[in-house]
Amino acid sequence: MRRRRTVRPALALAGAVALAGALAQPAGAAQETTEYTVLVEDGAGRDAALAAVRAAGGRVTKENTAVGLLTVQAPVSGFAQRVSASEAVLGAAAVRPVGHAPTASGPGNRDWREVEQENAATAGAAAAARKSAPASTAGSDPLDSYLWGLRTVRSDIARAKQAGDKRVHVGIIDTGVDGTHPDIAPNFDRGLSRNFTIDMPTDPDGGAFDGPCEFRGCVDPADHDDNGHGTHVAGTIGAAANGSGLSGVAPNVSLVNIRAGQDSGSFFLQPVVDAITYGADAGLDVINMSFYVDPWYMNCVNDPTATPEEQLAQRTTIAAVQRALNYAHRKGVTLIGAGGNNHEDLGKPRPDTASPNYPPGHNRPRPVDNSCLTLPTEGDHVISISALGPSLGKADYSNYGTEQTTLSAPGGYFRDGLGTDWYRTNENLILSTYPRNVALAEGAIDEAGNITPAGEAAGVKKDCRADSCGYYQYLQGTSMAAPHAAGVAALVVSQYGKKDKAHQGTLTLDPDKVLKVLTRTASPRACPVPRTVSYVPVGRTPEFDATCEGDTKFNGFYGYGIVDAYGAVTRGGGFL
Repeated sequence: MRRRRTVRPALALAGAVALAGALAQPAGAAQETTEYTVLVEDGAGRDAALAAVRAAGGRVTKENTAVGLLTVQAPVSGFAQRVSASEAVLGAAAVRPVGHAPTASGPGNRDWREVEQENAATAGAAAAARKSAPASTAGSDPLDSYLWGLRTVRSDIARAKQAGDKRVHVGIIDTGVDGTHPDIAPNFDRGLSRNFTIDMPTDPDGGAFDGPCEFRGCVDPADHDDNGHGTHVAGTIGAAANGSGLSGVAPNVSLVNIRAGQDSGSFFLQPVVDAITYGADAGLDVINMSFYVDPWYMNCVNDPTATPEEQLAQRTTIAAVQRALNYAHRKGVTLIGAGGNNHEDLGKPRPDTASPNYPPGHNRPRPVDNSCLTLPTEGDHVISISALGPSLGKADYSNYGTEQTTLSAPGGYFRDGLGTDWYRTNENLILSTYPRNVALAEGAIDEAGNITPAGEAAGVKKDCRADSCGYYQYLQGTSMAAPHAAGVAALVVSQYGKKDKAHQGTLTLDPDKVLKVLTRTASPRACPVPRTVSYVPVGRTPEFDATCEGDTKFNGFYGYGIVDAYGAVTRGGGFL
């Protein structure tokens, strides 16, 4: 296994605290300024770090004392190098230039959104080849018959014993969660939900980013999702079994939106760290993380191609994210991460050609090695999930590797290659909840709520009850695999958790015990024969070819196996 440097929190207090503007006065206030994330050196004093910020010309506007992270307004030029010269500061990274335009890659690895929505681009041409799913004869809700992933992890039979407990809270760090969706609303905890982002109508270069602000101050409410990714994830974890629409893996748990993603799908360092530490302080039991921290697909401690400021940004990202993960783990949070959609062995990475993904045009081919990390999925304490299709084969896009993959789960597979009838079909993907506002913006429905021809081609579904209609879309990706595992983890806490003394009315279970149950009860899956799988027959290039290393007990495609909800809630107690 790769050895990773563990960074302990520098400060003992918890939480993100806004500071008065007078805390630190900038030098050279007339200069153009931007926002930076500054990480206090491990073990350094807070006062020394604040003095270093002031001396470098910065003004602290917010502080996350859980991990020693400062948000600073400072001059655009030279601040990162000046402040990092202090022994009290580990590093600094500019906040604004860490995203990417909506037309570039979204949450996750290089082409994350393009991979996830592959059916939207080609569904019309493939419509004649689609099979209809069988009539709804099993499951709790009308659309459950489409959920092959639900059956693969055996949630459909696990719920006869354990369908989840409302005292178990699952946090979704994503683009937001539509708390008004009829399948989300019954389980949505609006009181605990938070939004750690501010929408950006334009990027720092003046181009389009998130689009027009819909709410005052460009801050979306904590029950809003203008992207759709987070709502899809939330539905797979815990859509309610309420007689309409579809149900999630753990249909009775509580869902908490701890948003850190922009509408465009970009994830900045500061909101990600704030969301993780908030979730830990709020007593969440499981946190799902289906993204990577922009703008570096892989963060390297030593990047020979990087400018001094870029190198500082990568080192700061590694240390800050790891501190947040350590903090959450100590607070009892089970951390689930999507393995990524770049179809590579993360222990033997190919050159990174997409980073940095902002500003546009600044990406370049750069050598990366096994010391470079995709975060958060390669961080300590994160259960990293690879994706499989309905054939149980590794999805063509899914990352893999014996150093990273902990477990595998259904993520969908548009190019499954199960045969002519099932090649490039929506039913191979993962169906889940779809915000009405996003469906309308994407042209999947019209103003009256009717599914358009484009929506039909992409497999969009609608199910109505007396007072409302819910919409559902197909996506694929390790983003879709991770929430299957997060749902099973929530069932484990529901079944075996104890009353949380620190958070009245909730349950808790040591995340190491949750991991033990998940890995010991997973369905073992051996490497394919032959071990090298070619996806050329289903339209991919030879770059997608993947070789599985390991044995049935543990291998790079499946980790310890496919997550198993029924096994976890019926046999998991024997491993505690």
